[in-house]
Amino acid sequence: MNTAKLSAVLLALALALAAGCSPRDARQQTDTNSEPVAKEEAGSTAAEPAALEPSDRFEIYVPVELNADLSDLSDDQRQMIGLLIDASQIMDRLFWLQSYGPAEELLPDIEDNRKREFARINYGPWDRLNNNEPFIEGYGRKPLGARFYPADMTKAEFEAWNQPGKEGLYSLVRRDEDGNLELVPYHVAYREELHRAADILRKAAALAQDREFGGYLKLRADALVSDDFRPSDMAWMDMKDNRIDVVIGPIENYEDQLFAYRTAYESYVLLKDMEWSEKLARFAAFLPELQRGLPVEDRYKAEEPGTDSDLNAYDVLYYAGHSNAGSKTIAINLPNDEEVQLAKGTRRLQLKNAMRAKFDKILVPISEQLIAEDQRQHITFPAFFANTMFHEVAHGLGIKKTVTDGSNVRQALKETSSALEEGKADILGLYMVTRLHEKGEIEDGELMDNYVTFLASIFRSVRFGAASAHGKANMMRFNFFKEEGAFSRDPDSGQYRVDFDKMQAAMTKLSNLILTIQGDGDYAQAKALLEDKGVVGTQLQADLDRLAAAKIPVDVTFIQGKQVLGLQ
Repeated sequence: MNTAKLSAVLLALALALAAGCSPRDARQQTDTNSEPVAKEEAGSTAAEPAALEPSDRFEIYVPVELNADLSDLSDDQRQMIGLLIDASQIMDRLFWLQSYGPAEELLPDIEDNRKREFARINYGPWDRLNNNEPFIEGYGRKPLGARFYPADMTKAEFEAWNQPGKEGLYSLVRRDEDGNLELVPYHVAYREELHRAADILRKAAALAQDREFGGYLKLRADALVSDDFRPSDMAWMDMKDNRIDVVIGPIENYEDQLFAYRTAYESYVLLKDMEWSEKLARFAAFLPELQRGLPVEDRYKAEEPGTDSDLNAYDVLYYAGHSNAGSKTIAINLPNDEEVQLAKGTRRLQLKNAMRAKFDKILVPISEQLIAEDQRQHITFPAFFANTMFHEVAHGLGIKKTVTDGSNVRQALKETSSALEEGKADILGLYMVTRLHEKGEIEDGELMDNYVTFLASIFRSVRFGAASAHGKANMMRFNFFKEEGAFSRDPDSGQYRVDFDKMQAAMTKLSNLILTIQGDGDYAQAKALLEDKGVVGTQLQADLDRLAAAKIPVDVTFIQGKQVLGLQ
């Protein structure tokens, strides 16, 4: 071990001992290149940290103020939003602990202001939109298991561990005093922070004008301190009339890139756009019909999607934790609990102000570089909104249990599940838009708008890199479409053109492939598909480099909080 790396490890060890954690936990923060899990998964044998990125990476995010019109809200509602932001900030700290460790052990020692801000955006020293490469000296690659698992645990050790519930969503894997693996529930590991957040949610519940929303906040408070989230998920599905909303807790499993089992803390504070929501409400009724029409054998679409699903548009008032890390979410499809989905469906929340920011600041400039000039007229916000919306709707289609043995698809496909699910949602979202256009149910624009905007959106999302499930899904789809001739590239201009008929054919073929892999729970085929197609080729990389040279941002970062909203 070289001197710099040894110094980094000794520093982390001192910080860990001061904080009361073990030397093993300290090494997880710094000595990641010698960490067995990272070697086993990435095939890395290098002893030195990966090369640092140049400083221009620090400019890939464009700041956007996250605001909304609160003028028609009551004093109680405004106070309640402030409390929900307070609870969200606790989720933000918990996500730091799950991703890296305490933020105060990293950020104050970074002298470069731009680098410090980049670390804050990434919740650690790894660039989330560049395959989690380190950008701070002394760090190797980020552990695939983040801080959910011991740093020295291999996949083989975990899989051989005879422990009920080891695939659980709401527990950490640690070592006991004898070095054996053990489970520590979230509500035990983070007891102090979760009780503070629960108390804040109960105070907010007392201010709620909507009775059902107040009841949900109380149930969510109980869930945070018990890890029993199903009752609050059910209550969240039953709410229809609340203007203010919050999604809070350990929700998505993308941060666990080792097994995709563990969930990460996050929060969204939301304000419903009543006018846009009314436009969307009628689409939920088509879910059963669209499920029956999926281009796959009947046994892969035998499950009946919940009919209580609804679509709504919101302005986001605050992002925290996982939702705020790296690339920002612009639509939500929840709950993830398969039993809740089968019983009640899901809610699809379109985050309109964040979506608009990405369209204006990123997608339009990308299209001016990479889309054929005579097809740019088809780059429209209604098409971007619809494609994004039906991506979320499509998460509810297909199958949740394998046709082979009835096991959970997510568990059967392990670490490939997130990327494959995102790929499914992307392609079935376009399938749904196509069918609804054919039925005359989508009246804004023309279907070609959706197809060309869809292609431009691939270039936007593929820039998120292979460390992102969404990025890998976009690479897979880009390469599949390329092989099927769904688009062509002019070698002189370097611009792309959609072939309408071939894109429809490729859409149907890829939909069938992904749904079949999920239904069969075929881990080997899922892994092979992502390894073959989930990569950026030389030509695509050159085109993406043109976007970087043109200073087109990769994503947005938010200027947000009570002061921005005029709440203090």
